[in-house]
Amino acid sequence: MTGAKIVLTDDAQAINTQHLGFTFSPHEECAVEEAVRILEQHGGSATVLTLGSDESNEQLRYALSMGMKEAILLETNGEDWGPMATANAIVEAVKQHGPFDLLMFGNESADSGGYQVGVRVAHALDMPCVTGLKGLEVEGDKVLAKKEISGGHEVYEVVLPAVVTVKEGLNYPRYPSVPGRLRAKKAPIETLSPQPIDEGFQKIKLHVPPEEVSHVDVLGEGGGAAPKVVEIMKELGLIA
Repeated sequence: MTGAKIVLTDDAQAINTQHLGFTFSPHEECAVEEAVRILEQHGGSATVLTLGSDESNEQLRYALSMGMKEAILLETNGEDWGPMATANAIVEAVKQHGPFDLLMFGNESADSGGYQVGVRVAHALDMPCVTGLKGLEVEGDKVLAKKEISGGHEVYEVVLPAVVTVKEGLNYPRYPSVPGRLRAKKAPIETLSPQPIDEGFQKIKLHVPPEEVSHVDVLGEGGGAAPKVVEIMKELGLIA
């Protein structure tokens, strides 16, 4: 729902999503594309996972249509989960369905921009973690991870298994093919029901900041606006 106007529920406890459409974060979409490319180059299996309500199946099927092999939904009742609870649910799913050689996350969520989930998962699983990647190459039991810095790049060599978070621009995600969409439509999606944990803080209410308002003066049409333009330029001290 990135770019949409945010409207809160009457109790100010959640965002009213009644008229909103949901989509991939561009970071996560690049992570899915990179996973499919690694799968095509090296073989193996690739699983896409998300935490959310039943509506999230649509995004999982989109990832399957791009070439992911399996999908897992950590189903919630639609309420927002914080980074601690989200990471904890993912860790439990990874332990249940692993082991995995490489865990890939979007660098940050497109809505809240927390930058925390991938790092928290890596810490809980005691795996090395490199964040903010714009380049990724798998070489045997290692991965070369490249991130942009001012004036150049940093390149990290990390032994697998590892966790990485990637940024938009890592690659150009493909458009799903028609056969891919048909396969994804029939593919099974495993559903798990994680339990939230106490994150140590409590939400009181949400608040939408006031919208920025701009003021426009119409000076006139064609040549008739010239005197007004001159008057304004004089007021601004641009001409004498």
